[in-house]
Amino acid sequence: MLKTMKSFVREEDGIGTVEMILILVVLIGLVLIFKKQLTDLVNSIFKTINDKAKQV
Repeated sequence: MLKTMKSFVREEDGIGTVEMILILVVLIGLVLIFKKQLTDLVNSIFKTINDKAKQV
């Protein structure tokens, strides 16, 4: 019984690792697909921050 429980716990850890890898792959894919839009958004945000900082 104890051996079966240990096996089950180890099996669950493997599933968690696979899920984390899949999530990372999806996130990296989204960044690559929307790289231009993300770059434009970040540049726009920094431009706004710099403009507001100059007014202070």
